[in-house]
Amino acid sequence: MKPFTVLDGLVAPLDRPNVDTDAIIPKQFLKSILRSGFGPNLFDEWRYMDVGQPGVDNSGRPLNPNFVLNQPRYRGAQVLLTRDNFGCGSSREHAPWAIEDYGFRALIGPSYADIFFNNCFKNGLLPIVLPENEVDILFKAVEATPGFRLRIDLDAQTVSAPDGRALRFDIDPFRKECLLGGLDDIGLTLRHADHIREFEERRRATQPWLFA
Repeated sequence: MKPFTVLDGLVAPLDRPNVDTDAIIPKQFLKSILRSGFGPNLFDEWRYMDVGQPGVDNSGRPLNPNFVLNQPRYRGAQVLLTRDNFGCGSSREHAPWAIEDYGFRALIGPSYADIFFNNCFKNGLLPIVLPENEVDILFKAVEATPGFRLRIDLDAQTVSAPDGRALRFDIDPFRKECLLGGLDDIGLTLRHADHIREFEERRRATQPWLFA
């Protein structure tokens, strides 16, 4: 998992509440468990004018010109600005996979569905919770300012706007440590690799019948 330290990223606004995981990555794309390759189908039913299917080349599909991510000004965005209850619905981990694979590293919104929120941290995404009035201000700033960017400092737990205003956010210390170190569940386990090897060697010596 890629460490998250400081991000200076273009912001894309998704001005819709209660965005569920089926909208984030539709059900027909859940057949793969490779964690990669889902970005082209992020928000598939909103981005394209036809129905997407796994294995289809998306380069020739008709785009919906009214969908925010298809607008040139938001191309390359790394921060997704959201509304209340983002990521509701089913618990599919493919949702954060698709968001990360598209190129987003952080989300900012007033609230998230619990399972989605937890899955983000396990996949290198930083879901930031800010008060609804602050999120409203950010939506207005993004709309009024082409190329609007935010600087997110995880260690300092701040979101800084171009005008110098800094917003502080809360994060669980353990989740913060994992993101800063780029540690998913496997990475956390491998930090104890020496102890694991010692245990296995000791067990082989004291219980050899298990290895016969």
